[in-house]
Amino acid sequence: MSQVVVGELPIAPEQEEALERILAHYKGKKGALIQVLHAVQNVLGYLPREALKRVGQALDIPLSEVYGVVTFYHFFSLKPRGKHVIQVCLGTACYVRGGQEILDTLRKNFSIDIGEVSEDGLYSLEVMRCAGACGLAPVVRIDNDVHKRVNPAQIVDIVKSYR
Repeated sequence: MSQVVVGELPIAPEQEEALERILAHYKGKKGALIQVLHAVQNVLGYLPREALKRVGQALDIPLSEVYGVVTFYHFFSLKPRGKHVIQVCLGTACYVRGGQEILDTLRKNFSIDIGEVSEDGLYSLEVMRCAGACGLAPVVRIDNDVHKRVNPAQIVDIVKSYR
C-alpha cells in the first residue's frame, strides 16, 4: 500500500481521509480538543507534529496549547507505538508484589526498554504509576486488557498471546 506524505507526516491514503473527516467534523468547535486528539491518535497510532498543527488550525487553537494538552495527559503519545501497548503498574502495591520483576522480565525477553518499540513493531513498553486495582496487584495492561496478579513466570506467555 502506498503512503502519502502530508507535511512531515507519512500516512496511508485511508488515514488521510479519516484525518480529514475528523478535522472537518470538529472544525471550529470549542472544547473539542481532547476528543479530536483521541480520534487522531486512534487513526495514526500517535500524534506527530504535523497532525498537531492541523488540529490546532482546525480548532483555531495555538500549537503551544495543543502541545501542552498532549504532554500533560499520559495517554497521548508523540512517538509511534507498537501494535500492542504493554503497561506495567509500578504503584506501591504493584511494586511491592513484583511489578519491577515483571518489568525486568519483559525488558530481557523482548529486548525492549521503557518508552521503546520492539524491533518487530509489535510491542511498546510503558510504566503506569497506578492502575487503581491495588487488590489485584501486580497489574499489567496490554492494550485495553487488564491482567491481574501477574507473576514473572506468566508474563512472557501472556505477551506472546498478543502476536
